[in-house]
Amino acid sequence: YPVVNYFIPPRAAGGGGGTTAKDELGNNVTASGWLADHKEGDYSLVQGLKGDPTYLIVDGPDSIGDFGINAICTHLGCVVPWNAGAGKFMCPCHGSQYDAAGKVVRGPAPLSLALAHVNVENDNVFVSQWTETDFRTDEKPWWA
Repeated sequence: YPVVNYFIPPRAAGGGGGTTAKDELGNNVTASGWLADHKEGDYSLVQGLKGDPTYLIVDGPDSIGDFGINAICTHLGCVVPWNAGAGKFMCPCHGSQYDAAGKVVRGPAPLSLALAHVNVENDNVFVSQWTETDFRTDEKPWWA
């Protein structure tokens, strides 16, 4: 039904496809701009797939990591902030904790945070669905 396509956001152009990452103001995220403002070890939120808050990880002096971490807690859906001092994600709602890769290390959350692919094409940052094995658990991803 063509009318349905009106409600589905268009996929960004590019070989990897996916959704263009957006900043807090809704602007497209560029790798050069992001890396100018975010240093190695930084975990900061962008708008990712389906508009979900997703952490981009700066994993080198001039490098954005190839995966992002969905910030929605798997317990009751709160947004989980990154605690740089503790080196983990700590949910303020019920105390769930996740390691730096988003793997659950303390409940009540039953599952790790969802992953997304992150790739850079022509300076644009794209987020796309992760359907491969979850490298943190060696299991099929629960969110796919």
